[in-house]
This record gives sequence, structure tokens and C-alpha cells, in this order.
Amino acid sequence: MIRELAEKNRSYRGYDETVRLTKEELLDFVDCARVCASSVNLQPLKYFLAWEKETVDKIQAETHWAKALPELSLPHPGKCPTAFIVICDDKRIAPNPDRFRADEGIVAQTMLLRAVEMGYGGCMIGNFRPERLSAVLDLPEYIFPMLIVAFGKPDETVVLTEAQPGDDVHYYRDEDDVHYVPKRTVGELVLNG
Repeated sequence: MIRELAEKNRSYRGYDETVRLTKEELLDFVDCARVCASSVNLQPLKYFLAWEKETVDKIQAETHWAKALPELSLPHPGKCPTAFIVICDDKRIAPNPDRFRADEGIVAQTMLLRAVEMGYGGCMIGNFRPERLSAVLDLPEYIFPMLIVAFGKPDETVVLTEAQPGDDVHYYRDEDDVHYVPKRTVGELVLNG
């Protein structure tokens, strides 16, 4: 089951905007994330939930997607996510957010796997300006945005391909807007195998 979820959990950059996620669904994602491991069990991460269109649009305006495809503007108009969770560090608990980057990745992946299990998809977005996002969302000064996770009902095709040693592993799109993601082989990844 986990293998199937991992393979379905792609970085989607196109969504069906008619399918809106609810606050309850986002709370469910956070509830899954809160039981994850945390460095020294400090649990400094907090979550800003966005499901109402006005707030979702504000966050979308602050994001920059698909840096490897600068010729495209993604998501395409009418294909934006319908919810976001902004993963933040509470500096009152952990003054150095960088120390908890592993926690950030663990909770983001957990939320995305839960989303896939429920028939949704998402994308982690690190390309944004934290200070600007804080101002737009009116976050307290002790809350630092670390990562944005987009959610929605995927409305695009993403295909995994197997890259051979030396192949280019940058993702790309074909003329039909199919998104291809080359993955290195296990043999290339394992150092002692």
C-alpha cells in the first residue's frame, strides 16, 4: 500500500478547480502529520490552513512553480490548487528553523500521502519569500513560514520514467502537456550494492 501511495504522490501542477477541499480535510492532514517523529520531540511546527478561495488566491499569488520549466507559467490558468497548508516554525519553541528542516519534510510528505489516499494530490513549494508571505497572511513575528504545500484534485498526467546513469533527470513536458519525471535507478542510488 505505501509503495502505491508513493508512486501516486507526484508534484502536481494542475488541478480541477471545481473540487474544493474543506477545512476538515486539511485538519485531517495536520492530524496525520502531528503524530510524526520530531527532532528531540520538540514539535515546533505550526500550520496555516487555507481552503477559502480568497485566502487560497492570496497564497497562490506568492508562489513560484516549476523552476525547471521557466518557459511555462504553471499552474495554467484555471488549474490552480484549491487549498494550501503553510508549514511554519514557531520561533518561541525553536528559534532556528533550519534545525527542523527534516521535520518539515516528514510532515509535508505525510500530509501528501494522506491526500493521495483520499483521492487528492499536491505539491511542495519552497519558491516563495517568507517575509512577504508572513505579511500577506498577517502572521505573528514569531511564526516563520518554511514550506507551502498545495492541495487539490489533480487534473494533469504525470509519468515516471527510468533514467539511466548519465541521463538528464530534469522533469519536462511534451507537446500534449504531459509531465515526465525521470527517476534514477536503484542501482545508481545504492552506494554499496
